[in-house]
Amino acid sequence: MGHIYKSSNKSSSEAEDQESAYPFYIKAPMILIGLYLLFYIVALLQDILVPFAFAGLIAILLNPVYTFLANKKINKIVAIALTILLAILVVAALLFFLSAQIAQFGEMLPQLQTKFLSLMHDAQEWISTQFGMSEQKQASMAKDALNGSKAFVGKTLDTLMSMLTFMVLIPLYVFLLLFYKPLILNFIFEVFEQDNSDQVAEILQETKGAVQSYIVGLMIETSIIAVLNSGALLILGVKYAILLGVIGAIMNLIPYIGGIIAIGLPVLMSLITGDNLTTPLLIVGAYTLIQFADNNIIVPRIVSSKVSVNALISILIVLLGGNLWGVSGMFLSIPFVAVLKIIFDRIDGLKPWGKLLGDTMPTDSPQNVVNKAEM
Repeated sequence: MGHIYKSSNKSSSEAEDQESAYPFYIKAPMILIGLYLLFYIVALLQDILVPFAFAGLIAILLNPVYTFLANKKINKIVAIALTILLAILVVAALLFFLSAQIAQFGEMLPQLQTKFLSLMHDAQEWISTQFGMSEQKQASMAKDALNGSKAFVGKTLDTLMSMLTFMVLIPLYVFLLLFYKPLILNFIFEVFEQDNSDQVAEILQETKGAVQSYIVGLMIETSIIAVLNSGALLILGVKYAILLGVIGAIMNLIPYIGGIIAIGLPVLMSLITGDNLTTPLLIVGAYTLIQFADNNIIVPRIVSSKVSVNALISILIVLLGGNLWGVSGMFLSIPFVAVLKIIFDRIDGLKPWGKLLGDTMPTDSPQNVVNKAEM
């Protein structure tokens, strides 16, 4: 890992000579080929690595609970089992709350379906009157759009099946990670020289703290957004306001796409159950204000303050993660970059990359930086 080893001046100079022996036009393609192979392998092993990555985050989040139980002289296996059981109970309580809301929602499905078909018929007649497009042509366009979305629907179903697999693999991985934590930590320390043990311990401690803070920050943000969404919908008189508010907050965890779905669901519900356009417009306005507060107040103070990665890198890495691992990659990308930043900040040769990932501006004035670049 770069300069984390304390090698002699002679060996350092020899390494630098060997490195400088290769010209840039040879090193650059080698680096690109290496990165391509790395990302190809990571994408190829998605079904294995994604649940393991989520399990790693959850294990780090649950580690304080496990440590607390272990300090109470509880058997190691029992402590891990109780920790995982507690986490499952929390998730089960949330799912039970949502399922109760969904059960109430299911009672109105026939009425909602009738209303939805009526709205669709009215919309077709309006389009036919205003734009001269026959209902047959509209039906044909809708059919083409439906056929074009089959691939997306199939991918979504694959994602749902993968989620069911995750439900089995993740608790198992979490159990094994907590059980073998001493073995893993011992391996990490033995990889490096003993003189660097303090530095390695500092990196591990900061990495654990950053991941824990990030996940806790997301949970707090999601709770606040759920309350704001539900409150706004209750005030506007939208049916199933709490259910839609919670779903919207959960969807908000998915960058870009989630925010659109979060707004679309209550608007659609209002159109189906209401008789005017005022409420849908008010919903869009209320959700816009909530999104503004989320992006400019809640996230910077609760989430971004825990993981100091600048906005430019955050957007790029989220898009890259989405292309690599889909929605799972979007969620995992930010804590992954936060871990990289902590490592880069502790290695002399990689500190400039750590500064690039962070949000701390240079102490020099912008004009001085420009002057240095022009020198």
